[in-house]
Amino acid sequence: MSFETLRALADRAALFTALRQDQLASATEPLGEHRWDADLSAGTFAFTAHDEPARTLEAVPHLLVSIAPGPRTLMWSWALPQGDRSGITDALRGYGEQHGIAELTRGEVPFPDDVGEDVDAWIADVAHAVGGAAVEITGRSPYYSAPFGGGSRAVLLLDVPLPPLTVAAALAALPRVMGDLELSDPRSSVWDLARLAGWRLEWADDAFSAAEVTDGTGTATFDFDEYARISGIRGRLAATA
Repeated sequence: MSFETLRALADRAALFTALRQDQLASATEPLGEHRWDADLSAGTFAFTAHDEPARTLEAVPHLLVSIAPGPRTLMWSWALPQGDRSGITDALRGYGEQHGIAELTRGEVPFPDDVGEDVDAWIADVAHAVGGAAVEITGRSPYYSAPFGGGSRAVLLLDVPLPPLTVAAALAALPRVMGDLELSDPRSSVWDLARLAGWRLEWADDAFSAAEVTDGTGTATFDFDEYARISGIRGRLAATA
């Protein structure tokens, strides 16, 4: 299996996902150098500062997959004895059954033949594809790609105390987020950003030359060039008392 369908789902949610991952990075930044610890049976997860273990950022983890270079397979949580029992991966499997996505319906999915020599890089890449696809399907975020022994990775959705993603927060974060982000379909990504964040979206015209997104904190306008790329972002914050 090529995992291209998962990548396509992740691509659609890429803008929203990047902004939520940026919020997670901002929340862990005050910890400085830190580690992660998880107890799936207890339903606990924490980022903990190395120099001051009392400083933590805690979350409720939902294991999505385990990706292992030894057997060269991806195992969905619902197929693992220690997997998440909240029903999130059951929802992913249901989505796969509804849309005919084999990568979501097989408990153990083999790596494709064309992984290449850098298996670690491929695992890291597909972990982000899984995380982004899960955000797209469930609407939950952020996710965390957690490395563990022997080059394996676990991908988890986290219920973490982050503020909702607002238009005002997005306008502040977009300059740093956009620099490293490649959007395969920018118009779809902006539309999906509004859908997942719960904002109102209006297209400027029938040619979809611009999209305006709005919530209670402000308005952002995404302009598109003739190649459907984002050519500019303009913002207007709501008046505060």
